[in-house]
Amino acid sequence: MIRRRTLLAAPALLAAAPALAQTWPPGPVRGIVPFAPGSATDTVARLFAEAMRETLGHPVVVENRAGANGLIGAEAVARAAPDGMTVLFGTNSTNAAANALFRRVPFDMERAFAPISTLASVPLVVAVRADSPYRTLNDLIAAARARPEQITYAQASASQRVAAEMLASMAGVKLLMVPYRSSPLAVQDLIAGRVDVFVADQAVILPQVGQGLRALAVTTRERSAQLPDIPTVAEAGNLPDYELFAWFVLVAPAGTPAPAVTRLNEAVRAAMGSQALRERLGSTLGMAVRPSTPEEAGRFMAAETVKWTNAIRAAGIEPE
Repeated sequence: MIRRRTLLAAPALLAAAPALAQTWPPGPVRGIVPFAPGSATDTVARLFAEAMRETLGHPVVVENRAGANGLIGAEAVARAAPDGMTVLFGTNSTNAAANALFRRVPFDMERAFAPISTLASVPLVVAVRADSPYRTLNDLIAAARARPEQITYAQASASQRVAAEMLASMAGVKLLMVPYRSSPLAVQDLIAGRVDVFVADQAVILPQVGQGLRALAVTTRERSAQLPDIPTVAEAGNLPDYELFAWFVLVAPAGTPAPAVTRLNEAVRAAMGSQALRERLGSTLGMAVRPSTPEEAGRFMAAETVKWTNAIRAAGIEPE
């Protein structure tokens, strides 16, 4: 009897889908950021949340659920009701690298989420404090080679750890990791000289370059438009195969109705048309805006999962 009712209801639900897409959501959407306030993910989330309101007719209320390299916040969304009213501002840490970095991931990374759209991507920057004795990346590598596991690096996310360990592995040196709960705290300690180097999203490092921090290299294949005088890791360290970048996506719990996913995707695309958002992300933070369909976002995350898994294994990082 229950199955018969479900089958009879299905055509009605499909017929109602266009109307639902136009009237949804019924209220505020909760947007979970799995990292601390002030992080690059938090900045991206708040910019999109504000710009999406016009399309949705309701606010996207940002909630920071930091901890465990993003896994706490991502798990909260994976276990939320699949109604589209809770979404995750995810990253390569939560949606590509997690399975290779951790022995126990409290959700199925590849099946727990319904992709909505890619949002943006950004280079990482190898940075030291402004008065550091390391004026170039080769200076840093030489010091690490002379003093194995004595040069410390800060780490507040999976992408930061992978970027630093990948650099160390390719350069044939060993660095000592110092974990942090958030990128802003790591930046504070880097400026204070409590750690030697931090490889972090350009959005986190850029505001302090030329003041408290010195940029040594960027992790992408091409130089950053915001730091045109700073070489790439491939250039500065003579490591031609080195390339890595961070990215941000919007996903909902698996099983979220297609009309809700469509509506959220429409809101993201409309947000990307905002001149203020594009200028803040691009000109100020050096991010590339990346609009996509839900299907394109799914394929992107699948390909990036393979790439990050291979990078983690090549760097010799053992799952924790």
